[in-house]
Amino acid sequence: MPILKVAVLYGGKSTEHEVSVHSAQTVCRVLSEKKDKYEVYPIFISKQGRWFLQKACGPQHPTDKPITPVLKDEANLVALDGSFSIKADVVFPVLHGTNCEDGTMQGFLETLDVPYVGCGVLASAMGMDKEISKLIAREAGVPILPWKIVSKDAGYDLSALQAWAEEQGLPVFVKPVRLGSSVGVRKVKTVGELQSALDFALQFDTDVLVEKGVDHAREIFCAIYGEGVHIKSSACGELSTVAGEFFDYNAKYIVAGGCETKVPADIPADLAQKMRQDSEAVFRALRGSGLARVDFLMDKNGEYYFSEINTMPGMSETSLFPQLFSACGEDYGQILDGLIALALRVHARKAALSLNR
Repeated sequence: MPILKVAVLYGGKSTEHEVSVHSAQTVCRVLSEKKDKYEVYPIFISKQGRWFLQKACGPQHPTDKPITPVLKDEANLVALDGSFSIKADVVFPVLHGTNCEDGTMQGFLETLDVPYVGCGVLASAMGMDKEISKLIAREAGVPILPWKIVSKDAGYDLSALQAWAEEQGLPVFVKPVRLGSSVGVRKVKTVGELQSALDFALQFDTDVLVEKGVDHAREIFCAIYGEGVHIKSSACGELSTVAGEFFDYNAKYIVAGGCETKVPADIPADLAQKMRQDSEAVFRALRGSGLARVDFLMDKNGEYYFSEINTMPGMSETSLFPQLFSACGEDYGQILDGLIALALRVHARKAALSLNR
């Protein structure tokens, strides 16, 4: 079998830029160890949207070579100075957040007509939008929490929103609709805190979700890969924070030891199985393909609620996605092999469709 040229994309115009680089370092390392299968091209995308070929995956470096994607038969990546070109067989977009995981990059890769790992345009866009994904989950029969939406350019009645929050029972959580990694999220414990939480979240997104809270919730996660009837769900895992009141950005990435991971989660087997089934149901309802991580909130009575789906979850060794599958005896390298093989099959299936009426 010929060696595949794999272009790994990371960084990007996103608040999750640094998280993406960290994820991609693991993906590049694992794929690069399979020298009989892959030739890896680490491609850094700056916060300004410029593309660079790197010698090794990491933050931007002066030796990085400026490149640009192109639509040519003989190449899909070329150096800006014309000194070299690359015809990647498949693209692995290890990109998180807006402009990356929300269908925009996927649409661009569709235009380039190149196979790529992960969900397509529709699933990526719907999965990134917390309100749309909640609607999809509800339609699939998965329990969700009540919410309200506040938009930047539309007026809202603060008094009515405060009354709703009190009626639901404080706390409520204020979240940007289309961001991940807990960027812009605030826990609101009194109605007087609601305005500042909205102002904070609206710095990061034009739409903000105000969601009924599950105070001191247990955060349970399930990973997914595959598509259609060939979906695998992982063991359930749990994250608990030791650096704050909930699993925010600081607990995830800033404070050393800010969170603790327990895989598998200490929950009854029948409950774990139900969560796995609901994770698969949401992924299928979104028409997902490739990989994802589905997040749930569980209260003290064992009732759980869909929180969100990440269609390009963290991919480093310390991230949940590899840990959750490792608990099932799955090899991370083989999972990456499977994702690349699936990307090639999906592209071939699309290419076989007729363009004639």
